[in-house]
Amino acid sequence: MSGPELITLGCRLNAAESEAMRRLAAGEDDLVIVNSCAVTNEAVRQTRQAIRRAKRARPDARVVVTGCAAQVDPGSFAAMPEVTRVIGNREKFLAQSFTPTVRAEPVEALPFSSAGEERRTDLRQAQAERDFPFGANPAHSEIRVSDIMAVRETAPHLAAGFAERARAFVEVQNGCDHRCTFCIIPYGRGNSRSVPAGLLVESVKKLVDEGFEEVVLTGVDVTSYGPDLPGAPSLGMLIERILSRVPSLPRLRLSSLDCIEMDDRLFDLATSEPRFMPHLHMSFQSGDDLVLKRMKRRHCRAQAIETVARLKAKRPEIAIGADLIAGFPTETDAMHENSLRLIDECDVVMAHIFPFSPKNGTPAARMPQVPPAVAKERARGLREASARWREAWLQALVGTTQRVLVERDNGFGHAENFAPVQIKAPPLEGEGFGEGWSPRKRLRVSADATPTQTLPPRGGGLVGRVVETTIVGFDGESLIGVPA
Repeated sequence: MSGPELITLGCRLNAAESEAMRRLAAGEDDLVIVNSCAVTNEAVRQTRQAIRRAKRARPDARVVVTGCAAQVDPGSFAAMPEVTRVIGNREKFLAQSFTPTVRAEPVEALPFSSAGEERRTDLRQAQAERDFPFGANPAHSEIRVSDIMAVRETAPHLAAGFAERARAFVEVQNGCDHRCTFCIIPYGRGNSRSVPAGLLVESVKKLVDEGFEEVVLTGVDVTSYGPDLPGAPSLGMLIERILSRVPSLPRLRLSSLDCIEMDDRLFDLATSEPRFMPHLHMSFQSGDDLVLKRMKRRHCRAQAIETVARLKAKRPEIAIGADLIAGFPTETDAMHENSLRLIDECDVVMAHIFPFSPKNGTPAARMPQVPPAVAKERARGLREASARWREAWLQALVGTTQRVLVERDNGFGHAENFAPVQIKAPPLEGEGFGEGWSPRKRLRVSADATPTQTLPPRGGGLVGRVVETTIVGFDGESLIGVPA
C-alpha cells in the first residue's frame, strides 16, 4: 500500500477533504484515517463500526479519527482502544497531524458540549495525558482538537478541487452561520467562510484543462457564499465569474442550496444558462410551517413551493431534489401530511429522507420526541411518495435524447438533470439488450459530437465523457439508453 488508507463517511465535502488529507499524509503507509460524520446518530454509529473494522483488518496500523463527529465529541473516540489519535477539522489540514512523532498541543476550550460533563471530563483527562506518545497510554488516545469557532481564515485546500474519475468537486465555502435546532454541524465546521473567487476560477480552469467535463460546487452551506469576502459577492456572482472566465467548462452543478438564499442573479443562471445543469437539490427539511419554525429554518412552506414553481415555469426540465426530516419533535400526523403534500406540490423526484434522531446538545433533543417507530414509518411514507414521482419522471424521459456523463466502466452515468442512465450497446437485428457492455465494443458517438467527445479519454474507455444518448427504456431503477 502506498500512502494512507482513507475511510470517508457522510457528505461530498468530507470526500473532498479526504483527498486533501491523502496528499498531506502521503508516505504514511501504516496509517488509516477515518473521516467521520455527525449529521445523525446513525452516522456516528457507522463511524465507530468503521473504526473497529479498520483495526481488525490492519491491527498494526495507526488509526487517526477526524471529521465532524471527532470535532464535536473527541473524548468518546479517544476512549476507543482502536484509536491512536483524534484530530479536529482544522488540524486535519496540517501535515504534522498525521506523523507518529509529533505530540499533541493543548486542547483549547470548546464552545459547545454535545455530551455534557462526561465529555468535559474526557477532554480534561485527555489534555492532561497529551504528552504521552502514541501507544504509551492505554486509557486515552492523543487529542488534537481546537476551537473550530475561532477559525476565520480559508484553508488553502478549499480551492484545490476533488476529482472522481468522472466529475470534479470544488469546495467554495465551509462552515455555517445558521443554527437549526436539529443540527450539530456548525459546531463541527465552525462559522461560514468563503474561498476567494480568483482561487476558485483557477481551480476550475485547471480541472477543465485536465479533461473534466463537469464541476460541482460544494460546501456546508453553499448559498451563504460571499458575505465574509471583500465586496460581499454572492454565489450567483461567483458562478457568473466562473462561467465567463472558464468558457471551456461544459457543465456546472450545485451540490445543494437553501431556497431562501436564491437571489435573482442565481435564479436567472439556474433557468437560462445552458451550462448550469437543470438539477437543484433543496434543503426543505419539512413541509409544515410550525415544524419549520421549531427547526429555526428561515423559509416557510409557501416560499418553498413558490421557488420551485418559478423555476419550473422558466425551465420546465429542472429536476428537484430535497432533504426532508420525518418525525421531528412535536410533529403530528397533520404536520406530516403537509410534508407529504410538499413532495407532490414541488415535484420532488430525488428525496433524501431522514427519520429524526436527537443529537445531544441540540435544542431539538430537548423537545417532546416523536416515538422512533412513528418517525421511521413516516420516513417510509415520504420515500414512497417521492419514489412515485421519480418513477413517473423517469418514465416520461423514455424516447428523449440525453447528454450523459459516463461515470463507470459499465456505462452507467447521469444526465444533465441527474437522471440515472445505464448506457448499453445498441442491439443487433432481433436481439435484446445485453447484460453489460464494453465501452470499446459497438459504441459510436454522434456525428455532431463536440471535439472533446472524440479525443482519447483519461485512462481509456468513456468514463468522464459526455455521450449523446437515446433513452429507450426504464428498468425500475435507471433509464436504459443507447448512444445516439
